[in-house]
Amino acid sequence: MGFRIAEPDVEVVVAALLGAIDVEGGPQAEQLAVLRSITTHLLGRADLDLATVRPLGADRIARALRDDGSPRRLHELLVALEVCRHPLTAAQVDSVERYCDAIGVDGPDRVILRDLVRVGTARAAADFRRFLDGTLAERIDPSLRDLPVVSDRAEPELAERLLSLADLPDGSLGRAFLDFHTRNGLPVPGTEPSAINHFFVGHDMTHTIAGIEPTGPGEVAVSAFQMAAADTRLNTAALLASLVVHEAGFARAPSVAAEAGILATPGAAELLGQEMARGAACTGDCSLVDHLELAPLPLAEVRARFGVRAPVDPDDGHHCW
Repeated sequence: MGFRIAEPDVEVVVAALLGAIDVEGGPQAEQLAVLRSITTHLLGRADLDLATVRPLGADRIARALRDDGSPRRLHELLVALEVCRHPLTAAQVDSVERYCDAIGVDGPDRVILRDLVRVGTARAAADFRRFLDGTLAERIDPSLRDLPVVSDRAEPELAERLLSLADLPDGSLGRAFLDFHTRNGLPVPGTEPSAINHFFVGHDMTHTIAGIEPTGPGEVAVSAFQMAAADTRLNTAALLASLVVHEAGFARAPSVAAEAGILATPGAAELLGQEMARGAACTGDCSLVDHLELAPLPLAEVRARFGVRAPVDPDDGHHCW
C-alpha cells in the first residue's frame, strides 16, 4: 500500500513532527526544510505555515491520531527528520523515542541511533551492518535470488546476461538500464566483484524506471520514492539505509561511500518531498518485481504499468526522463 496520511491526521502529524525536533533551541534549518517539503509535496498542504503551527507534545499524540496507519507512517517521517540534525544529539534521539513510545512503534532505527549517541560510532555502524545483512537477501531482484552470492570475484554469467540487454529495442527498459550505467559511469553488475551485485540489479532498475539519477540526493530520493510507493518493511528499510549512509554519514554500505548532510545541499530537501509524492501517486511497487522479465518492454509501458508520473523538473540534474 502506498504512503498515505489520512486527511484528519495531517495537521496532527505535522504538529508532532515539529514537536519532536523542537529540542536544544529549536529545529535546525535543514530539518525545517525537509519538513516543509514533506508537508507541501507528500502531505499536500502547502497552505500550512510551519511558523504558525503549534508543536504537539508526545503526551498528546496517541490520542490525537485517528487512523490506524498514521502512527507507523509518523514514525517513518520522524526518523527522516531525526537524522537531519547535525550533530545528532542525545536530546534529539530521546525526543523521537518519546514520540515512538507514545504511539507504540518500534524499529531498527531506534537501536542504531540510540547507540550512535549513547555508545559511539563503532557500535552504531555494527548495528547498521547487522541490519543490512538482515534485509539484503530479500531486496535482491527476484530473478536472481537462487544464484549464489560471491564477493571476491566478478560474475561473468550475470554480466553477460545483463549486457545482452543491448540487443533489445531502443526505448526498452533493458536498453535504458544499460544506458543508466553508461551515462553515470557505473559498472554493470557482475563485471566487478561485489557482495551486492544481485541487489544492484533491482536497485538500478528502480532508478531507471523512476527516472532518478544516482546523485547523492538522488540516492536518498529513490529510496523515498520506493517507500512512498509501498511502505512495506523492506522499503522502509531501504529508506533507513539511504538516510544512514547519505545523511547521517556514520556508516557505509558495500561499494557505497558514506557522506553526511546530503539533504542540506541545494534543492535536496525539495527533491525528497517531490519524490515521496511521486512514489505515493504510483499504482504499484516497481522495486521488487522481476525486472529481467520486464526488460524487453518499452520503458514508457513499464512506467505506465506502475503509475510512475513524470518528475516535477526533469532537467534538475537529478533525473533522466
